[in-house]
Formats: sequence, C-alpha cells, structure tokens
Amino acid sequence: MGNLIKAEFRKTLSLKTWWVLLIPLVLLGFGFSYVWGLLTNNFVNYIGGSDSDLIFRRVGIDVSKLPVGLLSIAHGVNVAMLIPALFGVFALAGEYRNKTISTTFLTAPNRLSALSAKMITYIVWGVLYGVVSFAVAAIATVVSVDGSHLPDVAQWLAAFGGTILASVLVTLFGIGFGALLNNVTLAVVLLLVYFLIIENTLTLVLWSDTTVLGAILPNGTSNGIVGGIAAGAFGINTLNLPPELSNGAQYLVQQAAGAPGVVSWWASALVFAAWTAALFGGGWAANQRRDIT
Repeated sequence: MGNLIKAEFRKTLSLKTWWVLLIPLVLLGFGFSYVWGLLTNNFVNYIGGSDSDLIFRRVGIDVSKLPVGLLSIAHGVNVAMLIPALFGVFALAGEYRNKTISTTFLTAPNRLSALSAKMITYIVWGVLYGVVSFAVAAIATVVSVDGSHLPDVAQWLAAFGGTILASVLVTLFGIGFGALLNNVTLAVVLLLVYFLIIENTLTLVLWSDTTVLGAILPNGTSNGIVGGIAAGAFGINTLNLPPELSNGAQYLVQQAAGAPGVVSWWASALVFAAWTAALFGGGWAANQRRDIT
C-alpha cells in the first residue's frame, strides 16, 4: 500500500493541476474574505452607533461583541472549497481521460488497493488545500476586520478544524462525482453549475415554503460546516431565528453567515459526509468493474 500511495503522489505532483488550481483558490478565498470582512466590519460599526443597535439588542444580539471576522472566514473558505472539489474530479475521471488508468490498475494487486491508495492520497491533498484555504481567508480577515470583531482563540481553532474537515470531504465528493460520470469536462461543468447556480436558486426560490434545503442538499451542507460555526457564534440557525424577523430577513441573516437553512455545523458535516459517502461509494463500485481497455 505504501508504494501505491507514493505512486499516487508522484502522479499528482508530476502534473500542473495541483498548483494551477491553487491560483484561483488563493484569489477567491482572499477576495471573498476581504470583501465580506470590509462589508460586515463597516456595517457593524455603523449599526453599533445608531438606533439600529436597539433593535438587535431586542433579539438578544450585542452588536459591539459580534465576531464578524467569522463571517469573513466562512465566505472565503466556502467559495474556496470549489477548488478541492474540482481537484478531486481529476483523480479518477482524469486518469480515464489521460488513459493512465490502465497502468494504475494493472500495477496494483487489485483495484481495491489502487482505489484505497488514491483515497488516502487525496485525503492528504484535501488537508493541504484546507490549510491554504484557511490561511488566505484568515489573512484577508485580519486585514479587513477590526481587532474587536475578530474571533477569539477557540473560534479561530473551530474555523480551522471545520475548514480542514470540509476540504477533505469536498475532495472525496469530487472524486466520487467524477468517477460516476467518468468524464472530466462534464463533471467539472455540472459540479460548478450545480454548486454555484442550481442549488442556490432552489434555496432562494423555495425559501418561503421551506427553509431546510440548505440543511439537506450538498452545497448547503458543505458550506454549513464552516458557515455553521460562524452562525453558531451568533446563535443563528433555521430553528431559532427571532419571530420578529420576516421570512426575507431570515434568509439575508443566514446568507450573511454563509449558511442559509443550516441548523448546526456538526449536522451539516454529518449530512454532507453522507452525500460524500454515497458518491464516493458509487464511484468506487463503478470502477471495480469498469472496462479500462
């Protein structure tokens, strides 16, 4: 198994994909965190010195103590998670496209060993992408958010751990998605369209009828891991928003936290892990018998 894992790392490092994808990850993660940091920081400073502060205090929110830096981190990390998902797509689907899958399977004792080595390798890559994602989001947050609104030590650690967990899961999700479709181009296009457009549109359009789509669908639950940590710091979830808030205001509040419809970070992690297991397991099963000639 050790030699198979080494071979997997050599294959990924011999290609440009791993570092090329780091470029949009850094740009997206830093950019979104920086912009959200500025917006939330300025907004909190504004309402903290206005009559609006009284409204927030009525629903139990002390504006002066809001760690809005967590919102900045959540938005930067969540958009950056698209990159390890795309990286995962190339794990198996890319090998079929490049016709290296035959060598991969034929040099291993069996396909189970080859796929297990690939899974372990990409878990490590998921951790590495998670570290970079958190680092750029954290830097952007520190630059754009006042010190009084930054997370405390426990919140920093929670956000870091959530980012690593989310990155590993989305990487494995991407592997399963690509393995099932067995077509890199189709998998990349569908994954981007679904995560960026389809699910977000469904959540928004159906919000007046149901607010739990974000708690059960893949994009919402992947975002809800770190977004749920941010939302939890504000006491926000689908089940306990103050009744004074209108339906539209509830959506905006949760969207600001990066987790519309999410109940808690751990629930999001469990649901998204189930999605990941289903896709990864399906891709694993499909590749046990797929023709490699």
